[in-house]
Amino acid sequence: MTTLDNRPNTALLVVDVQNGVVEGAHRRDVVVANVAGLVERARTEGVPVVWVQHSDEELTRGSEDWRIVAELAPGDREPLVEKCYGDAFEDTTLETVLSELGVGRLVVAGAETDACIRSTLHGAFTRGYDVTLVGDAHTAGDKTAWGAPTPAQVIAHTNLYWSFQTAPGRRAGVTETKDVVLGGTP
Repeated sequence: MTTLDNRPNTALLVVDVQNGVVEGAHRRDVVVANVAGLVERARTEGVPVVWVQHSDEELTRGSEDWRIVAELAPGDREPLVEKCYGDAFEDTTLETVLSELGVGRLVVAGAETDACIRSTLHGAFTRGYDVTLVGDAHTAGDKTAWGAPTPAQVIAHTNLYWSFQTAPGRRAGVTETKDVVLGGTP
């Protein structure tokens, strides 16, 4: 249903599951395990896995904090998109990668819910993609010291509002890892 022409394919988009991003994050091990399960399913089903990796002053390219967590490893043929902004589409090769793969639908998992996940969800949706958020495969760190809600509340709120997103000719939604449909119609 995507508004992008000739883009019948789905891709799993794994956002910023990096040591320095998910260290101490809410339900870190469960989320990383869910992401790992999705990656394996995608590979088995022949669905492209596209990795996104953030760098900035705190996540210096090449540092241990910048590296993708040990439990996950991009395959040799799986695209890895480096970014410096919250939205994985901003000033990156992501759109080109997805276009070359014929992707019009994204299944999104990763971190951080209240930053890069939200930005990328909205960035994809406004660019014409159908976007499914995996509700139990994204996480955030605790920012309550700065007045933010707890990570559990941030995640629950993001799942709630993303399940009601609408736009002409596009689909948005939230599903749990066990219910993710990678190929075909969601």
